Amino acid sequence: MNYFVHEQAICESSQIGSETRIWAFAHVLPGAVIGSQCNICDGVFIENDVSIGDGVTIKCGVQIWDGIRIMNDVFIGPNATFSNDKFPRSRQYPEQFSSSVIERGASIGANATILPGIRIGMEAMVGAGAVVTKDVPPKAIVVGNPARIVGYTGTGKQHSVVSESEHTASRPAHLGVGGAELWQLKKFEDMRGSLLVTEFSDDLPFVPVRTFCIYNVPSEDVRGEHAHRECEQFLVCMKGSVNVVVDDGSNNREVCLNSPDMGLYMPTMTWGIQYKFSKDALLMVYASHAYNADEYIRDYAQFVSEK
Repeated sequence: MNYFVHEQAICESSQIGSETRIWAFAHVLPGAVIGSQCNICDGVFIENDVSIGDGVTIKCGVQIWDGIRIMNDVFIGPNATFSNDKFPRSRQYPEQFSSSVIERGASIGANATILPGIRIGMEAMVGAGAVVTKDVPPKAIVVGNPARIVGYTGTGKQHSVVSESEHTASRPAHLGVGGAELWQLKKFEDMRGSLLVTEFSDDLPFVPVRTFCIYNVPSEDVRGEHAHRECEQFLVCMKGSVNVVVDDGSNNREVCLNSPDMGLYMPTMTWGIQYKFSKDALLMVYASHAYNADEYIRDYAQFVSEK
């Protein structure tokens, strides 16, 4: 064998990749498929209809049931719990168990619970003890019961204040994510109030042909989660605040839009997510093209592939 099985483990499967290690009191049933360089720790149970990719770590006390698909480089923490039957009854079995997918590079914290039929996106992170009842988007960080999105992995420092040293109205700030930029719009203030002026041909990176508003969004909900092949967008939070994640497939950055004189430019092929809406948030979006459903990319893996 080119893999290791502890003398006190039971491994009935012959479909085990090279350099994988299966430790004491683990039990792998005959139909399971496990990739190379995996680490299956003490007390792990892996059922028949299970597929595990390369470089996966499964810590102690985890059970992987029929229908679970785990992609490459996933981490599963101690005593994380999966389920594959929405309505379990003793000695009553569904015709087919629900399938859950854990995509490449995702991490699941200790004692988290994953309900049946869930997809956890690429490089997402599930916090310890979280109860996941809905699909988790790529790179999202979720915690709590039920699990809610509280951030995104790799976004780094947030831009919440636009300083003169970063840019002026004539010199946008590059965010280091594709061509995404922060723009300072023209604002005039006196004792009578504030005036925001935008001349489309001069003050925006493109001349819009369409605009729409997003408002009354519950703070725990997420908008966006797509990219455009043809359409450019310019986002301005006219009231309240909203956090926006921009992603070019290699780098991502999080921006807090909290002033109507600050705009976020999203060029084509930029993955965008909006979340953490304040109760009074009013997000205005300017678009360079008319609506065309065919130019949207709504799957992150497809977006990365096309980039």
